[in-house]
Amino acid sequence: MSTYPTVSVIPEGELVFGIQLPVQALSVMTSMPWERDAGVDDLRRAAVSADRAGFFYVAICDHVAIPRDKAETMSTTWFNPVATLGWIAGQTQRVRLMTNVFVPAYRHPLETAKMFATLDHLSNGRVILGVGAGHVEGEFEALGIPFAERGRLTNEAIDGIVEAWTHEFVGDVGQRPRPVQQPRPPVWIGGSSKPALRRVAERGDGWIPQGTPKKLMPESIAYLHEHRDAVRPGEPIEVGMITEYLYVGDADWELPKYTRSGSPDYLAEKLNEYGALGISHLQLRFASRSIDELCDQMARFGADVGPLLER
Repeated sequence: MSTYPTVSVIPEGELVFGIQLPVQALSVMTSMPWERDAGVDDLRRAAVSADRAGFFYVAICDHVAIPRDKAETMSTTWFNPVATLGWIAGQTQRVRLMTNVFVPAYRHPLETAKMFATLDHLSNGRVILGVGAGHVEGEFEALGIPFAERGRLTNEAIDGIVEAWTHEFVGDVGQRPRPVQQPRPPVWIGGSSKPALRRVAERGDGWIPQGTPKKLMPESIAYLHEHRDAVRPGEPIEVGMITEYLYVGDADWELPKYTRSGSPDYLAEKLNEYGALGISHLQLRFASRSIDELCDQMARFGADVGPLLER
């Protein structure tokens, strides 16, 4: 088991927020209906709006090929994350560029290290590599990778990526350009199972829960910290949360089920409950009917809710 010091990028005491961008992934579980008729310019507008509104990161998902039996719900639209984030990097200034999540078991660690080191170099140090073990068995089969070995492969991949980022030469081969972020870009790890939490404790700089309900977060955080203290005592780990759908203000349309809406003060009060649990980064989801409404919601959140967030 490899362990190494964590890399922290969130300022102490801040509760930051980011967003998984629209259009680039069209799973019916995570996208709004308007996205199916949207285009590349709508994706660009969302990224630029996040940058201007003070979002900490924008995120892109990772799937290579969706099995036919899952295409109806997952769709087959999943933009390549490195190509998409590289394109976004050239149109933004400050917002960090994250994968939510990249499946490192699909690629050789040296290839992944090269791609994201280059992205970090070109974006002047804005990469957050979010990784996960993957969950679509048919996708692993199509790529010739054993699904049952995905946990081990993920751990080995993270170790290989970190080694290549922190040393120019790995064995007899070297890589440049080097990442701008030193000693390396952060690695945030997705998942909510106990193996995923142990992976975060052993190797992660941050945790991206995937579906963990709020009521179970204290238990999960305690488990994460307990295992961390057994392998990397006291190392800080940035704990995240994917929020419910949000809508800033009072909507004049029927919002999706479980959407939380209201005044900036009310939304900040509810989101600060996450901060009180020790959570430091929120992945926001906004109810919207168009790219115009999404950009307006992001701008309103950044201006009126963001400054009220704390932990």
